Amino acid sequence: MILDLHHVQLAMPKGGEDKARGFYRDILGLPEREKPLDMQQNGGCWFEYCGVRVHLGVEQDFRPAQKAHPAFSVRGFGQLRRQCETAGFATRQSNNIDGQARFFVDDPFGNRVEIIDGENPI
Repeated sequence: MILDLHHVQLAMPKGGEDKARGFYRDILGLPEREKPLDMQQNGGCWFEYCGVRVHLGVEQDFRPAQKAHPAFSVRGFGQLRRQCETAGFATRQSNNIDGQARFFVDDPFGNRVEIIDGENPI
């Protein structure tokens, strides 16, 4: 029986750690968590905040996830959208779902990420 979602794993190309930090840590606000020592040689980054865990792992034959994606419910929806756009990450408006506004943005590697307004149901 499933108890919880432990983490989401996304792929990234080799050497993309600084770009991952710039997006997931600096824009989305997920603090980086140090990877276990025995996994650090594999590259990649882990981010975690209040039970939300995102792991980015290096994939040799990297292709971005353009349909599959994580969806984050956020506080400060409009501000986060402006931050993404100011940092050069184009956002795409989407239809509201379950009464909540949302948009899509691609991470620095082209992986699709959904952002949902967690504060203001429509």
